[in-house]
Amino acid sequence: MRFTHATPEATYGFAKRFAHYKDFYTKYDGLIFSKLGFGTFKKEPYKEENYTFDYKDALKTAIRGGINVIDTAINYRYQQSEREIGEVLKELIHSGEIKREELIICSKGGFIPLDFPFPENPYEWINEHIIQKGLATSMDIELDQHCMTPAFLKASLDRSLANLQVECLDVYFLHNPETQLTRIGYRQFLIDLEAIFTVFEKSVSEGKIKSYGIAVWNAFIYDENNSEYINLEDVYDVAQKVGGANHHFKYIQIPFNLAKTHAYSVANQKMSDDNYYTLLQVAYKLGIGVMSSSSLLQMHLFKKPFKPEIGYLLDSKMELQSDIQLALQFVRSTRGIVTSLFSTCSSEHVSSNLSIASVNATNTTKYNLLYKVER
Repeated sequence: MRFTHATPEATYGFAKRFAHYKDFYTKYDGLIFSKLGFGTFKKEPYKEENYTFDYKDALKTAIRGGINVIDTAINYRYQQSEREIGEVLKELIHSGEIKREELIICSKGGFIPLDFPFPENPYEWINEHIIQKGLATSMDIELDQHCMTPAFLKASLDRSLANLQVECLDVYFLHNPETQLTRIGYRQFLIDLEAIFTVFEKSVSEGKIKSYGIAVWNAFIYDENNSEYINLEDVYDVAQKVGGANHHFKYIQIPFNLAKTHAYSVANQKMSDDNYYTLLQVAYKLGIGVMSSSSLLQMHLFKKPFKPEIGYLLDSKMELQSDIQLALQFVRSTRGIVTSLFSTCSSEHVSSNLSIASVNATNTTKYNLLYKVER
């Protein structure tokens, strides 16, 4: 039998090859996830330097080092990140080094991807590739960069599959829908979300995705009075309305790091029982897997050295060598998070980051003490 997606047996077999690792794998929805995932986001996309490197060698090092979660988005580096992942997957799968079903592959749709090389006139590109094809109207496009009509998302998914050279994605995320929230309003957002989830459920039945979710920046962790706030239970209710009890809304993706701990520490999500909970508590109650992004806050965490107390609580035996490793140890040790993403184009950095797999995760008692240390 040929599998086109991750399977429980294969992801378990992948993890068994790294049995010497400590607390580095976790189980969710039957699959075994590495606690660190390989991300491919690069900030400031208009900088030419973003296209003079590639992620390919670093990704190979990550997979060979025990990472089986790969995250991207169609707009990252104007589709280049997806295409580079596709090249690596084709090479490693063709050579027999890995199997497709051992890997958990995620992408996102919502932002207009444009293309590389960057088009001379991006507005003409949008008109030719989106508006003239009937995927959306100009009124559906926010800030010349974001669109979430069902037709556009369906086309984006098909393009992502082609870029990645796979038949099926394990997780497909609606990417930063809060970009449009202020304009359309919350009630309309939930109405639009129903149509979007209908397309996603159909994509599951067509074998193009196994599950879907929402990836946000601050939307799930804002105060509920913020115009970009999203209530997770409301989203879950839409999924149930569309897909019934067996819906495939299984994941959310949020930023989480030593400086941005709101998902764990701030009770901002009101549930139907009229009580407020943290985002991670609500996700647990609803059975939603949480993937965290921005584990290193795009390197802004390291403007000054960590305090000794942080190092002691995260690594009392002093086995880790850098603040970067400590920051990854922090996210890896957070209860309620399935996997945490980091991004680098350096194989050396990947190997250094994987050093945390040689030590145990921080226990809950010490972990909670971290929230009393002034950072």
